[in-house]
Amino acid sequence: MAANAPPRTYAAAHFALELDDKKDVGLFRSIEGGGVKADVMTYQNGTNYDRWRQLGKQKYEDIKLQVGMAMSEPFYAWIAKFFTGVPERKNGAIVAADFYYKERARREFKEAMIKELTFPKLDAQDKNAAYMSISLSVEDIVFTKGGGEVLPQVKGMDHQKLWTSNNFRFVLDGYEQACKRCTKVDSFTIKQNVIEYHSGGRQSPIKTPSGIDFPQISFYVPEADAQPFLDLYNRRALILEREQRAHSMDKKAGMIQTYDNGRKDLFTLEFYEADIVNVTPDKADAGSEEIKQVKIDIMTEKMVFKYTKLAAAAR
Repeated sequence: MAANAPPRTYAAAHFALELDDKKDVGLFRSIEGGGVKADVMTYQNGTNYDRWRQLGKQKYEDIKLQVGMAMSEPFYAWIAKFFTGVPERKNGAIVAADFYYKERARREFKEAMIKELTFPKLDAQDKNAAYMSISLSVEDIVFTKGGGEVLPQVKGMDHQKLWTSNNFRFVLDGYEQACKRCTKVDSFTIKQNVIEYHSGGRQSPIKTPSGIDFPQISFYVPEADAQPFLDLYNRRALILEREQRAHSMDKKAGMIQTYDNGRKDLFTLEFYEADIVNVTPDKADAGSEEIKQVKIDIMTEKMVFKYTKLAAAAR
């Protein structure tokens, strides 16, 4: 190749994540964001018609990843810390590789925190692979050229297929039998609020974590199994004797358990201090052959993420 020939283009077919000094954190499905931008500041001097413009402080966009089961234990440990509200910052890089898994470009970031995690919709009739969407808030990003090394986890993409949308189990304590035929769980997002602090002559703001927000969970059961939830909700609305009411107001715990086609556990999302806030029968159409469903919304105060391999190692 001639010395002045431009570098060859490539199709970014594979992406990998590096965290701290670990280069084999895993492969993910897609990435977006992670750009660098700056606000334009405009000045006008008195009655002068001309306007002067200059760049303000740099801003680094959030990095959004779509991940499945092709990540390694350090990444899932990071997610578990996020659910506890402990802000764990990481340095690392997003590596873009070509079709042959050769590194072609890098985006190196510093002081990254998990800002949002979107849990996918689970559906008993959907056999497609499921992916979580994770948003990272970073304080610095540097674009560099790849070194041409081969990604260390070439077979990782095969693990993406382990988790499909129909392989799940939803449990609410005291209502295990009624949840046994749960058909669907809607997508929901856990958010960690991030506050930007502009300090002195720093080019970019310092990002500080704030409170974490746990959303409502919506799940669906056949109308034939919904009566226990309707009874519970009706007791909430009635004026009962003090002891009866106190007993009926006990909050529940539960979990969403995921597994592969061989029924081996992948991870569990546990929730605590849950209570029913809404029970809504599905729209009914005359002549429809679909099973009548009931949507149930529950609030929760706390969630815990447990990756199976990490839980086994802890024991």
